[in-house]
Order: sequence, then structure tokens, then C-alpha cells
Amino acid sequence: MSKIAVLIPCYNESQTIAKVVRDYKDALPGADIYVYDNNSSDDTDKIAAKAGAIIKYEYRQGKGNVIRSMFRDINADCYLMIDGDDTYPAENAAEMCSLVLDGKADMVIGDRLSSTYFDENKRAFHGFGNVLVRKFINMFWGNTQTKIVDVMTGYRAFSPMFVKTFPVLSKGFEIKTEMTIHALDKNLLIRSVPVSYRDRPAGSFSKLNTYTDGFKVLLTIFTLYKNYKPLKFFGTVGTLLAITSLALFIPVFAEYLQTGLVPKLPTLVVSSIMMLAAFLSFVCGLILDTQNQKDKQIFELQMNLFKMLRDKQLK
Repeated sequence: MSKIAVLIPCYNESQTIAKVVRDYKDALPGADIYVYDNNSSDDTDKIAAKAGAIIKYEYRQGKGNVIRSMFRDINADCYLMIDGDDTYPAENAAEMCSLVLDGKADMVIGDRLSSTYFDENKRAFHGFGNVLVRKFINMFWGNTQTKIVDVMTGYRAFSPMFVKTFPVLSKGFEIKTEMTIHALDKNLLIRSVPVSYRDRPAGSFSKLNTYTDGFKVLLTIFTLYKNYKPLKFFGTVGTLLAITSLALFIPVFAEYLQTGLVPKLPTLVVSSIMMLAAFLSFVCGLILDTQNQKDKQIFELQMNLFKMLRDKQLK
């Protein structure tokens, strides 16, 4: 029988956690329900334990830190990650897990934006932020086969291959952006399942800061774009520098052809420096792109090794 682990990162979710645990125990009989308490001060851990969850603790604050510990600690055939705020109904859990267990997906995204999110969500700018992040990611990493609809959802299912080969670097809410980009960049199987969404109940508050965490998410996108697509990133920077350099150089050169003099020597110096910087940017992009390709080769070999060891373990 396949082992399913339900992973619930929690920080002060005492109002909703008991219902969430019960709902997913009913939806996935036999699954292990893990609640990772992240320094809650409202007895979330005790309430979850009473509802039947296995309690673990992560003392480094931040959702990324919690997910790092979850992925490192737990072994299962399928991992279902949900939030503890009771915003995701449990009726889609079995379908999402089936896609992973049947080998049809390495990551299944619970897509809120195609259902009730914009009607239910009452937090200003959250909807706009979701759409903006989605547009950036699909613009930088999307292709005709894979278009991400909901980047910031906390409702996902994962294969062991994804969980055990994903290097978690983010510490906060930007982790969801990081795992989405990782799956796209490494050509992993991604599926989306439309899920219902309901807003938090009265008295329950989101831990996501619209502006601070939104800025971190956007910064993560551009940082990962630089890391994962260095030739495009530094090529773009180099092109902009070269165009600016030529725009400065052409008037100086035209005047030199007419008069034989270079009265705007500082402009010529700046233009030369910018062209040199453009050249160096292109060179950096080529070097880092070569290293990036080697990293992808190593990642593929690591996935092959992981699968070989897992298949041997299951025999």
C-alpha cells in the first residue's frame, strides 16, 4: 500500500487546525498527518495532536525553513502539502495524490485562480500579485506544454523524486515561487487541478505581508532568472550597455569625421567603458551558462541515482 504523508506547516492556526486535520484524515484514510509547528504561541500543536496529527517542530521562523525540514525528515510515496488555515477543501486531495502515485506528475498544483479565489479572497492586492507573479514566471520559463496558472497556492502534491532532489534555499513565503521555478527549469512533470478556495474564517489572520513578502517573491523570480538563465540575463544586460554605448559614441564619431576633433572626450571615455562592460557581461553569461548546463547534467544523474536506490529499496 502506498504511503501518503500530509504536510501542514503551521504558525498560530489554533482556530482552524483541528478541522483541517479531521478533514484530511477523512479524505485520505491511512495517510499520516504531520503538523509542523513554527513557534506558535496559541497551542496550535496541542490542538492538532488532540485531533490526531503527528506533531513536529521547526524553530527557525519562516515557511521555507519549515518546508526544508518537512522534505528532509519525512519519507513517503506521495506528499500532500496544505496550509493550516482551512482555505482548501479536502475533496481534491485524493485526485491530486493519485496523479503522483500513478506517475503522471512530480508536482501537482492546486489551482485556486481558476475557481473561486477572486470571489472569496478579501485581501487587497493579493489577487493582483498572484496574476503578476504568474505572468512573470510564464514569460521567463513557460512553454507551450506547461503554463502555470497559480504560483502562490499552498495546496500541492509531490513525488519523492521532487521532494528529495529539491534544494530549498528560501526561508519565507517565496518558497512557493522557488519550487515552481525549480520544477519548470528541471523539466519535471507538472499538473494543475482546479480546487475550490474559501477565505479564512473570521478571526483568523494571514501571515503573508502583501508588500514585504510580495517584494521578496519578485526578487526571488529575478534572482532565479539570473541563476537559471545566465546567458539570457547577462546577454540582455550586455545588449542594453552596448546600445547605450553606441548612442553615446555615434555623435562623437560624427563630429570627429566633420572636424577632426574630439571635443567631448569624457563622453567617448564613458562610451568605451560601457562597451567594455557589455563585452564582459556577454562573457560572464557564456561562462555561467556553461556551468549551468553542467549543473543540469549533474542534477539528471542525481535523479537517476535516486530512482535506482528507491527502486532497490522497494524490492
